[in-house]
Amino acid sequence: MMDSSPSTTCGICKGSLERQAMYTAECSHSFHFTCINNTFAINKFNPFCPICSTKWNNPPFSMPNFYNAPSNNNNQSPFIFPTSSFGSVIDECRPVLESEPLQFSDDDPLLEPSSSSTVGLQKVTIEAIPEREALAASESVSLFTVLVKLKAPPLSAEARSSRRAPIDLVTVLDVSGSMHGYKLSLLKRAMNFVIDELGPSDRLSVVSFNSQARRMFRLSRMTDAGRRNAKLAVDSLCASGQTNIVEGLKKGAQVLEERRYKNPVSSIVFLSDGNDTCNGGWYSRSSPPVYLSLLPPSIFPVKNSGPSEIETIPVHAFGFGSDHDPVTMHAISDASSGTFSFIESYEMVQDAFASCIGGLLSVMTQGLRLSMRSASHGVEIKSIPSGRYSSEITDGESKGTIHIGDLYADEVKEFLINLSVPALLNPNEEETERKTSLLDIACSYKDIVSKEAVEIECDLVEIRRAKTVSPSEMAVNLEVDRQRNRLRAAESIAEAQKMAETGDLFGARCTLSKGRTEIFGSAAGQAGDSMSAWLGADMKETERRMGSVQQYQQEGRAFALAGMSAHGAQRATTKGKTVAGAGPTDDNFSFGLSRAFGAASASGGAFGAAAPAGGGAFGGGVFGAAPGGAFGAAPGGGGLFGAAPSGGGAFGGGVIGAAPSGGGVFGAAPSGGGAFGAAPSSSVFSGGFGAASGGGFGGGFGAQQGAAALGGGFGGAYGGGAYGGAAYDPYATPSMANMVVKSQQVSKTMDDKK
Repeated sequence: MMDSSPSTTCGICKGSLERQAMYTAECSHSFHFTCINNTFAINKFNPFCPICSTKWNNPPFSMPNFYNAPSNNNNQSPFIFPTSSFGSVIDECRPVLESEPLQFSDDDPLLEPSSSSTVGLQKVTIEAIPEREALAASESVSLFTVLVKLKAPPLSAEARSSRRAPIDLVTVLDVSGSMHGYKLSLLKRAMNFVIDELGPSDRLSVVSFNSQARRMFRLSRMTDAGRRNAKLAVDSLCASGQTNIVEGLKKGAQVLEERRYKNPVSSIVFLSDGNDTCNGGWYSRSSPPVYLSLLPPSIFPVKNSGPSEIETIPVHAFGFGSDHDPVTMHAISDASSGTFSFIESYEMVQDAFASCIGGLLSVMTQGLRLSMRSASHGVEIKSIPSGRYSSEITDGESKGTIHIGDLYADEVKEFLINLSVPALLNPNEEETERKTSLLDIACSYKDIVSKEAVEIECDLVEIRRAKTVSPSEMAVNLEVDRQRNRLRAAESIAEAQKMAETGDLFGARCTLSKGRTEIFGSAAGQAGDSMSAWLGADMKETERRMGSVQQYQQEGRAFALAGMSAHGAQRATTKGKTVAGAGPTDDNFSFGLSRAFGAASASGGAFGAAAPAGGGAFGGGVFGAAPGGAFGAAPGGGGLFGAAPSGGGAFGGGVIGAAPSGGGVFGAAPSGGGAFGAAPSSSVFSGGFGAASGGGFGGGFGAQQGAAALGGGFGGAYGGGAYGGAAYDPYATPSMANMVVKSQQVSKTMDDKK
């Protein structure tokens, strides 16, 4: 005898049916709609129950003749709502999806662009900075560096709706069985936030994948009706089955490849919490799997295959939790000019999406190319370390090109151009002012708002040649040195990651430690450069996550690859428990953030500045100093690097700011065994840069214990501030940061209502 009461669990995956799109058959057995629709055992033309074998007269499958083709009616729903009392979705708010067409050429028409004026639109700025102010006329330099800095124009709050470029966004979401429950609920909440942030000119499509892939929602404009329907599609997602990453990405690429219309910006956001279990099974995680060759060239172009007319679609990949496949996801994002983020804590998914969307909704340029040419005979371009961006040197080392692509509003890209500079032919001539022209620099791009091609030339880059050069003129420019530190950090992390894959975790940690020491010993590091300090902290955290084989596999690998993605592209990514771009906003965004790194709430300082009245650079002196000194100096301290007031000798008594009688290093207390100003009982770096016993960067750079008020960035040992909430990130843009702030406000409002 059949039980007449519907079951509370799915007959296929055994998961709960509560608040899920479900199908109850005539035989009273119930199933998740996605499970029953994706089960291979069900014959869609002669369906029967997989539990009791009863033949179904009202099958759950959406048949092709039910397909609701798009029309010009913007209020049209892309779903079918059945009316049968049996064989229907229990909750009528949860739709039965339409079946897929053979081709995805059913996208909504674009919104006609407004006639807003493009007068007064700003352009990309170029700045070139030689590493030294002057060279001796008789000196021949085999490696002389010029920093070239590009900065995109800002996007004001008023222009974000009228002048920004609309986007075509496809989200490819993992709904395999491991996403069941809390993870899927958080993903739906994050998707609802993304949907709300898209405007009527933007278009969204939702693709889900488990054992198979399905387009859940066609590429539709985010009008009021479009947003409602998109949320219905997201709400209908159910977790079951295996993980078919290849099919999910192929389906996502298909949506964009076959669309009839194109918005100026296109991108795929791809999230997964597992490994592909359907295309070759498990493999060595030290290298990308062979099945990546199954992906279309639009998202995984073949390297060294020559020029291609196929447009590359950026894939921004998000590894969710500790069981995802970071090697594959990083390889896909890197090949497609996207980014890879590691979401360690499930609750961070909305903020991580927000940071990414904040950037995508602020794209200002496309096809940006930086060109340079030797401006004097004998000046040669030797190398261009350009990270992820392709570059070439041609015409006998006289020309160089970097292909950058798109820039977000306010985004900065910095590149080091390494030259050889010859001595002057007549170095002993008595001319008072002689110069060598080094480079002619220009950039070209498409302004995405005006759709105009733009070409900009930089001022001629010259270096002064003198008969004799003073020590101050020989000093390395700190901006150049800062970028050398960025490259050093990127190389160290990449090298350490390769060593860790071979099992040499000790060697990997030593590589990171050595790189960090070099950064702190550099001119920029010793001058208290904020980015150099951030790079050192990032390397320290990468090193910590390589503590054991198990830790590396669970978190270290993904953390390192997310860092490599960020440094290679000079674009913020989410890493571990740090949300990309959380922290800076339009009001306080600058390279030395006014309240970054755990500064006390009333302080203008950074890096855990102590006294609110601190008046020096970075607030309260430099890097957390009390009112008068630098690097944590005591209030009356005239010393450098945290020297005590009466400190004599080099750097204030001990080594670099040790107390007068101190035997410690870098400002350690007299009996301290610590380093960088650690309190007496702390081990190397445990108090971190002058922190008291509160953990790495806990007070930060000489701040007193507890000075890192409010748990701000670097306000605790990777837990209270940075790597545990809002964090300073030099690659973040105001648009990214503002979107993260908005996400956090929305989450707080929702949580307060519960």
